[in-house]
Amino acid sequence: MEVHPSVPTHTVSEFIAYARANPGKINMASAGPASAPGLYGELFKKMAGVDLVTVNYRGSNPALPDLIAGRVQVMFDVVITALAPIRAGQLRPLGVTTATRLDVLPDVPPIADFVPGYEASTWAGLGAPHNTPREIIEVLNREVNAALADPGFKAQLVNQGAEPFGGSPAEFAKFIAAYTEKWAKVIRATGTKAE
Repeated sequence: MEVHPSVPTHTVSEFIAYARANPGKINMASAGPASAPGLYGELFKKMAGVDLVTVNYRGSNPALPDLIAGRVQVMFDVVITALAPIRAGQLRPLGVTTATRLDVLPDVPPIADFVPGYEASTWAGLGAPHNTPREIIEVLNREVNAALADPGFKAQLVNQGAEPFGGSPAEFAKFIAAYTEKWAKVIRATGTKAE
């Protein structure tokens, strides 16, 4: 969660108070109505009880110039896109959407510290067609877990804001099912529709 420096808040709780005092007057850039960052913002609005005006863009990259220029005031973004403008002082981070602090932004607290239960994160994984032989799945899983355990590779991911984790194919399937159900509930609750 990042804001333009003109926004007179430095913490998530200050932002919530400011938004409640200015309902419908704060523009929230969105990477798109069905994008992960867009859903993170909608979840925040619902859980924090704030009225922000959602301004949809076709991705984070088109939204960032308007946020940096102050035409929109707040945005939920993926870390890798947000890091450069944050480090340049063009944007102020208020909170991370993950349940814990990120190594790459150690001074930025989780939003959940201010909005209990809030947690949202993007993930990437490796999949294969349903009929892929089990032996191949096992080799792929072993090699991916080995790469994620490699200190050099892991450091590169962490430096971009990722939090690498491995596991078994069964654990990954359970993770995907739980993640899908969580965001299906958010989509239904917020009435989000894809363009």
